[in-house]
Amino acid sequence: KKDRLDKQLEFILAIDKEKNIFRQTYVSDASRMENDAEHAWHMAVMCMILSEYAEHPIDKLKTMTMLLIHDLVEIYAGDTYAYAGVDAEEIHQREYAAAEKLYGMLPEEQGIYFMNLWKEFEEGKSPEAQFARTMDRIQPMMLNAATDGRAWKEHKVRLSQIMKRNEHTAEGSSVLWDYALKHFVMPHVESGEIIDDETHSTGVK
Repeated sequence: KKDRLDKQLEFILAIDKEKNIFRQTYVSDASRMENDAEHAWHMAVMCMILSEYAEHPIDKLKTMTMLLIHDLVEIYAGDTYAYAGVDAEEIHQREYAAAEKLYGMLPEEQGIYFMNLWKEFEEGKSPEAQFARTMDRIQPMMLNAATDGRAWKEHKVRLSQIMKRNEHTAEGSSVLWDYALKHFVMPHVESGEIIDDETHSTGVK
């Protein structure tokens, strides 16, 4: 049997592959798409800075840990674009199997802790999970806004899709959701980067 340190280092080396999982969101200068590791780091720092706006008191370290580990499953499950129209249950089952495989590499109690933390994020019921999920929604919106809606335009994203995806974002922080809607989303509806469902077209009504 592998000893504890062997298992831990095997896991640590395995998660380096997260750097090769590229998302559909561009980095702020639009020079390339960000990868999952960058996404996780960015959200963890956001949590550290923005936790004062959480809708309910949170354990900041727990929330940051949740943000750092929840997308590791994409090493095996792959990244699915938020507006790709893939069945949510199908994604969950694929990611659940990936989580069991990946977190099963760790010593038992650490693997169970990470697996439970991943499940907590997926369920989105605890204050920490709700705030983490808010970070997971706000971060790509911020980058999309910074890149003149490049990914939104490429994928022909509609306002209704954004509103549906963010129907629970305010549960983590109503302040941050209101800010994101006002500063990241609506200006790009008005300028045409996001399709306005009311007119079924891009551009200002």
